[in-house]
Amino acid sequence: MASTTATAAEGRPRGEAPRAKGTLYRGDLGMWSWVAHRITGVLTFFFLFVHVLDTALVRVSPNAYDTVIETYKHPLMIVFELGLLAAVLFHAFNGIRVMLVDFWSRGPGLQRPMLWTVLVLWLVLIIPAGISMITRAATELFGG
Repeated sequence: MASTTATAAEGRPRGEAPRAKGTLYRGDLGMWSWVAHRITGVLTFFFLFVHVLDTALVRVSPNAYDTVIETYKHPLMIVFELGLLAAVLFHAFNGIRVMLVDFWSRGPGLQRPMLWTVLVLWLVLIIPAGISMITRAATELFGG
């Protein structure tokens, strides 16, 4: 009697080593892009949530709002701003790549080059921004 489902050995290309049981992902660059896209999306969502809450605080208590805004001026917060910028930039560029893969007929074939383009663009923008923001934080922390 023939089976309609292929076993793992039948479905594997010739010469490929058998996959260890229980390991679905192997850490391909596309998988890490998928993970990073989800993480940066969640981080951006939480930032927007906190931003709405602290902005709404001005209606409840202007003094409390001023106190919260004053804490945002601490040099450590500049480092968090850099993290936010890094997350938003990656999420935006990778989102454009995902849309191109989904809606452009040549997109699926160009996924890897587009991902490398996203990473290069992200680095080209985040490195000077990081230098500028860390310099500003150091100046405020140590005086200048």
